[in-house]
Amino acid sequence: MKQFFLAVWEVVEVVAIAVVTVFVIRTYLVQPFLVSGASMEPNFSTGDYLIIDEVSYRFREPSRGEAIVFRYPENPSVFYIKRVIGVPNERVIVHDGKVKIINMEHPQGFMVEEQYLNPSIRTMGEIDEVLGKDQYFVLGDNRNYSYDSRNWGLLPKDNVIGVVRLRLFPFNELKAFTY
Repeated sequence: MKQFFLAVWEVVEVVAIAVVTVFVIRTYLVQPFLVSGASMEPNFSTGDYLIIDEVSYRFREPSRGEAIVFRYPENPSVFYIKRVIGVPNERVIVHDGKVKIINMEHPQGFMVEEQYLNPSIRTMGEIDEVLGKDQYFVLGDNRNYSYDSRNWGLLPKDNVIGVVRLRLFPFNELKAFTY
């Protein structure tokens, strides 16, 4: 009987360690994300299963061009995936289908080069936003079908969950993202 209880205790220990390990990894290191919607096509499509790195932004700030997952500012229970276009303390101007950034390094501004977009894509809308010290301007890659900073405003840093690092599914589109 004693051996039975020792065997059961050993199984309970293994299960407990596994549960704690998964909890820690999912809570503090990485998180899965399932894409829903067309706003990031063709780079990310409905059904894509992604792994989000939650650690990097504890040591550095999000950078222009990174695909991030965040809590929607108007309803924090909803998660979005978008591309970082403007970073804190910059001015973002959307005009005539193009995106221009003005910052300390480029007081005259520069046009954002977006190699991840189809060259025929134009960024619709007329926007002139000055970002605060903890704000980001984000856009979907599928600019004509994206509900993003052009619609609901600037993204607070506290809403950012992490950066997309890996696409696990569909298997034929397995990819690591390094930016």
